Amino acid sequence: MIVVGYTAGAFGRACLEQGIEHARLRNTELLVISAVSEARGQRMVDADEIAAVTRRLDASGVKYRLDQPIGATPAEELLTAMDRPDAELLIIGMRRRSQVGKLLLGSTSQFLLIECDKPVLVVKPDEARHHRHPPGPSPTDLDSPPRSSLTD
Repeated sequence: MIVVGYTAGAFGRACLEQGIEHARLRNTELLVISAVSEARGQRMVDADEIAAVTRRLDASGVKYRLDQPIGATPAEELLTAMDRPDAELLIIGMRRRSQVGKLLLGSTSQFLLIECDKPVLVVKPDEARHHRHPPGPSPTDLDSPPRSSLTD
């Protein structure tokens, strides 16, 4: 089983797409968890977005389950799912935050990376990856050999 931590927006959609791809590759079920902790002031994924997620999952052809628990922290829900014997991979998004933001609010993604005993895949949406790179060739352009600042 592939477990996806889903949040509203581009990060959640990127996680969902990776989850679908990995579930297909491994011929396994996909569990999408969109957990909301009222204590942390998180917002629920709205009904329109959940409907879009459901349509995407239906169209994907993979066997799936979509859970929306309220009350427990997302990290607790995801770790509980990953404790199941059939859980193979956890897929989460990670937003860029300042050091102060991480110190004051903590980082669910960082916590999951440390606490999860099984493989964790961290993804970013395409638009998040492109914001940090200067104009010019894509850093993933494999047509040209890598350049090095070292000289012979």
